[in-house]
Amino acid sequence: MVTLTPDILLRAYAAGIFPMAESSDDPELFWVDPVKRGIFPLDGFHLAHRLARTIRSDRFTVTCDKDFPGIIRGCAESTTDRPQTWINDEIVRVYSALHTQGFAHSVEVYSGDDLVGGLYGVSIGGAFFGESMFSRIPDASKVALAHLVALLIRGGYRLLDTQFVTDHLKTLGAIEISRARYRRLLGEALEVPAYFPPVPLGGAEVTSVLQSKTFTS
Repeated sequence: MVTLTPDILLRAYAAGIFPMAESSDDPELFWVDPVKRGIFPLDGFHLAHRLARTIRSDRFTVTCDKDFPGIIRGCAESTTDRPQTWINDEIVRVYSALHTQGFAHSVEVYSGDDLVGGLYGVSIGGAFFGESMFSRIPDASKVALAHLVALLIRGGYRLLDTQFVTDHLKTLGAIEISRARYRRLLGEALEVPAYFPPVPLGGAEVTSVLQSKTFTS
């Protein structure tokens, strides 16, 4: 088996494919190239009024790239709703290396001093590839995703890839597109010189950015 390196991983993402494991305790990886691809149109995030109030209330503290190891471990942990995940030790190793190189980023959500949710993904040009998110208390992952979308809009990104679409992501605005359309959008986004903002936005600023680009419900 060829050892997965950060360079191989970046070239794979640029070609539209990504790795997964069958389970967290399976050491093998396989490449995935979905016929239907999930994306979040950056001008189509569904910001519900209740979620907007939660974000503006600063009930949570949100950071960027403060605890990438904690985020990827949180995404890999089993829960009653998700007894198995696809994040194995090899995924943790190579994405942590990408983070060290500046190509992988995390958004952390804290309640007090406790890490209660967040997400991580890969950034190349104007494309951000969302990998996984988790929530230990209600709304934490939604807050992380809302902050991510606002950050990507602010940073000039063109594409937010979710890989697949779940019913939960649909309620927030995710859509499914064909592989061919995804490849076209990906090619365009890779040419854009976007940047991932190093400092998170405040709650009021997040809702302002989202409401100027999207719609509320």
